[in-house]
Amino acid sequence: MEVFGYRKLIGYQKAKEVVKHTYKLLKKFPAEERYAMSDQLRRASVSITSNIAEGINRYSVKDKSHFIEMSYGSLMEVSSQFEIAEELGYITAEERLSMDQLIEEVARLLSGLQKTYKGES
Repeated sequence: MEVFGYRKLIGYQKAKEVVKHTYKLLKKFPAEERYAMSDQLRRASVSITSNIAEGINRYSVKDKSHFIEMSYGSLMEVSSQFEIAEELGYITAEERLSMDQLIEEVARLLSGLQKTYKGES
């Protein structure tokens, strides 16, 4: 098993884009959100990539699948919070749409990875 094999996954690379885009959009949030929604969005976005990396390096298919599910959950958390951020006026509809498109792409890639694991079990 290659220790850093997760870095080659397109899903991991695209998930890193979600993290970077999240950090970029958080700069637009008001100061009063620094310790609330902003912190939660940071944690959730980083959790996407962290769970991919951890899951890929697990030995059992069940563990691999579990961590990909956790990554997907964090991805949906980010999606939900950016929807709220738009409604609160922190980001524009165009910015949320751009993030949604990236999130959809990562979701498809994670789903494909999950199907691969289901085929191995």
